[in-house]
Formats: sequence, C-alpha cells, structure tokens
Amino acid sequence: MLGLLWMLMIGAIAGWLAGKLAHGRGFGLVKNIIIGIIGAVLGGFVFRLLGFAAVGTLGELISATVGSLLLLWILQQLGKKP
Repeated sequence: MLGLLWMLMIGAIAGWLAGKLAHGRGFGLVKNIIIGIIGAVLGGFVFRLLGFAAVGTLGELISATVGSLLLLWILQQLGKKP
C-alpha cells in the first residue's frame, strides 16, 4: 500500500514538473499523476537503454520527469493534447 502511495506521489510531482517545463503550468492532479506514472515507465526504459540507473528518490524523480517530458513531446508530435 505504501509503495502505491509513493508511486502516485512521484508520478504527481514528475507530471507537474514536466507540465511546468513543457507548458509553463501543470495539468491538474489526475493528469499529472497519469503523465508521471507513464513517464516513469518510459523514463526507466530509456535510462536502461542508455545504461543509466535511477537510484533513490531523486533518481526516480529525475527518471520519471525525463520520461514525462518525452511522453509530452511524443503526444505533441502526434497532435494530441494530454
């Protein structure tokens, strides 16, 4: 249960950071969490491909934020809004 709560918190923060960096604002709590969680999976995959490892809370947050930014970029290229 605590792991799920932690994942939601990291997802919300990462989604909010990505929204701030990409659009100058967040997307709201629910969309921030969704973008952050999908971004965390994507970021972890990309980091592993590049030979990096996200260690600790800060590493998880950085990986999730980078993945969230990548997700937002992909959605923008497809012409979709989050």
